[in-house]
This record gives sequence, C-alpha cells and structure tokens, in this order.
Amino acid sequence: MGCKTATNVVTKIKIPKIPKYQVVMLNDDITTMEFVVRILIEIFEKSEDEANSLMMKIHLTGDAVVGVYSKEIAETKSSQAMERARAEEFPLVCEVREK
Repeated sequence: MGCKTATNVVTKIKIPKIPKYQVVMLNDDITTMEFVVRILIEIFEKSEDEANSLMMKIHLTGDAVVGVYSKEIAETKSSQAMERARAEEFPLVCEVREK
C-alpha cells in the first residue's frame, strides 16, 4: 500500500479596505442641546451617556466625530440628522469626511 500525503495549502485573499467616513457634527448657537442629544440617540444609536458627552464636546470645541461608517451610511445618517433639524427649524450641520 502506498503512503498518502496530506498537503495543506493556505491561500491568502486580499480583501480591499473599504474606506471609512466620519460624520462630524458642528456646533451652532441655535440648535438646542436637547435636540442634539436626541439626534445622537435616535439616528447615531448612541447611549444617553455617550450622546450627552458628545453634545458637550460639540458645544465646547466646535465639533465632534459622532460616527464612522461606509460612505453611503455616513451620508444617509448625516442627511437624516439635517433633515430632522430643518423640520424643527434648527441650522444643525453634519459633515461627512473621509477618515
């Protein structure tokens, strides 16, 4: 009887990196802190503690990264936030920036 030889072949597959995009929320003097917290919870799925911390960072420093997503998701969340703001007559601005 002959000997059987097992051969293990490891193939490395390179998966292209999908670029990530940051949603950056900017401070303004009109949008209320309560509205910002609500948007962070409802659209960006932050906990109440995270939302309050981010809101304070936006208020104190002028802006904050509120999420990192694929381009399509970042653009959608940014648009949703600004549409909700306009519906309530707030000038909230979210920018989408490549990470």
